[in-house]
Amino acid sequence: MPKKNKKIEVKGVKVTFVQNKKKDFISITDIAKFKNPDAPRDIIKNWMRNKNTIELLGLWEKLNNSNFKQVEFDLFKNESGYNHFVLSPQKWITKTNAIGLQAKSGRYGGTYAHIDIALEFASWVSVEFKFYLIKEFQRFKEHEKKQLGWDIKRNLTKINYKIHTDAIKEVLIPKSLNKKQTHFIYASEADVLNMALFGKTAKQWREKNPKEKGNIRDFSNVSQLVCLVNLENLNALFIKENMNQADRLKKLNQIAIEQMKLLTETNIKKLKG
Repeated sequence: MPKKNKKIEVKGVKVTFVQNKKKDFISITDIAKFKNPDAPRDIIKNWMRNKNTIELLGLWEKLNNSNFKQVEFDLFKNESGYNHFVLSPQKWITKTNAIGLQAKSGRYGGTYAHIDIALEFASWVSVEFKFYLIKEFQRFKEHEKKQLGWDIKRNLTKINYKIHTDAIKEVLIPKSLNKKQTHFIYASEADVLNMALFGKTAKQWREKNPKEKGNIRDFSNVSQLVCLVNLENLNALFIKENMNQADRLKKLNQIAIEQMKLLTETNIKKLKG
């Protein structure tokens, strides 16, 4: 499974899940621990002996997996429900070419199931557990969406970042400066943009917000960050034209005021429309 495992806590049980090809897979091994923390694999095997379970797994595969092996599925279906019938997740996956269940080894090993299947398994284990699993999973997803929105906003500021820093390096930083002096120039030019848009330097913002984690740009809205991207590009252009810092700051401030008015008016119209 390609992406890093994530965990939520449900009724005292830590449940692992991960995204695979943009689909959510939940560890049913972890869910089984709610019923038997010492032998979760036995719980899964007992669930898979059930005829209804095989029908459920087969139906999901038919709807989602064009490579599902129908003949092998029919054999399992005919045998399911008998006392002698035993089926492991690994055997199901190998014989039928199933994708709804995934077996994983190693530190975070166990059986993972697509969320559709995992919720059915959770219901078989405990209806109450399934209810709380859904609530916690939804809560995590809402938080993830907010974080994704923050990442998108932050990425907006990176669009012209290299253009801006390259212009500073080429025009403003003499070869003889040491690392500390070079860093000061970069910080100074970053504050030109901060002053033009926010009316304060990064240091001034930190002094007024000592308890906040991050910097002034982390607390900017989308309109401000879009404007900041434009200012970075323009400042790079002004630097290459050898415009002095004071004149650049004045010009950028005027542009920031005009752009923020335009962006704010556009957003208001969208909300009203």
